[in-house]
Amino acid sequence: MSDLARIAVLYGGPSGEREVSLDSGHAVLQTLQGLGMDAVGVDIQPAILQQQMAESGAQIAFNVCHGAVGEDGLLQACLETLDMPYTGSGVLASALAMDKWRCKQLWRAAGLPVTDGILLHRGSHTPDLGARFGWPLYIKPNHGGSSLGVSKVGGPAELDAALQCAFAIEDEVLCEGAVIGHEVTVGILDGQALPPIVIETPRAFYDYTAKYLADDTRYLLPSGLGAPLEQQLQALALRAFAELGCRDWGRVDFMIGGDGRPHLLEVNSVPGMTSHSLIPMAAKATGMGFPELCATILRTAQRRVKHG
Repeated sequence: MSDLARIAVLYGGPSGEREVSLDSGHAVLQTLQGLGMDAVGVDIQPAILQQQMAESGAQIAFNVCHGAVGEDGLLQACLETLDMPYTGSGVLASALAMDKWRCKQLWRAAGLPVTDGILLHRGSHTPDLGARFGWPLYIKPNHGGSSLGVSKVGGPAELDAALQCAFAIEDEVLCEGAVIGHEVTVGILDGQALPPIVIETPRAFYDYTAKYLADDTRYLLPSGLGAPLEQQLQALALRAFAELGCRDWGRVDFMIGGDGRPHLLEVNSVPGMTSHSLIPMAAKATGMGFPELCATILRTAQRRVKHG
């Protein structure tokens, strides 16, 4: 298969992150076409995905479908059955990255630093979370992204509403103790860690509004953390990524406590790819423009094309 093979850019889908994915998909599609590649867009519908892929005429897939289906292993499994190479992590790594609780269990077993938390199930007894974690604490759906359904709970009076919000999205909810400090993200691209970015928001936390709607969110690049801590975060991000079996590209999120110690939060296995998203921002800091970034991600999948 040559580099001129048709590429299906997969985006959209049924998750709560659909609108963000559409933006990512259109940015990648226009860029690949601008590079002279034969690329077509596919707004995925899981029930007819095989039909969609057949009609696209594509031989390789560039996945920018965020959230459920696109990022949790389901889309990856469908593409595996079609024997179609695709960008990003495989089935198991995608599923683990999307499952915050089980991801943290794996990291903890590997000796990596994670935030303290417990998993709550709909209809089960809720322990005294304040006694366990203190205040504030975080309540979040165990799966999903873009901070949908996530609440920062400042005290007992806010807890019931936060649980209802998270359980409205899914049956498993994660409660975590808050780490007060800096939120940092480290992009991974083709085996290399990109420069860390510190995220600052005047909101209670880096929620959906702060990520996509607000104009007062600040992204510090250079991070200002100092070279030793930056290098520690990059090494930790690569290790955390590898422990899950992730590949190609992604983003690892951290909280840095007041004592300067990092705590792993989660992996985003299909991060945002708009011109103002975090991976393109970090890549740009290394001198890599958006077209080169898209081409680099695509090449990681092209290496898995079977010849002969």
